Amino acid sequence: MEIKIEIPEYSPSNGIKYNWENGFDIEAKYDNGRIVLKANKAGLISLANHLLNLAQDKIPKNYHLHFDDSNSLEEGSTGLIIQKI
Repeated sequence: MEIKIEIPEYSPSNGIKYNWENGFDIEAKYDNGRIVLKANKAGLISLANHLLNLAQDKIPKNYHLHFDDSNSLEEGSTGLIIQKI
């Protein structure tokens, strides 16, 4: 199986452009000292896209992506911040 992911080019004036797969479901929970991410196939592909997007050389250190249940995660999810170092 081959999955193709298009990474939108970052621009400082426009920031990161997110590519979401149709039908994505992503849940983040803090459980017993661990962060647990649960996602369907579309959610996993979307997360992979976001991580590769953040890895672009043009994106500065400390840039971060913020997701919560008001922004892309399932209701009741723990907030999730992914930061480039």
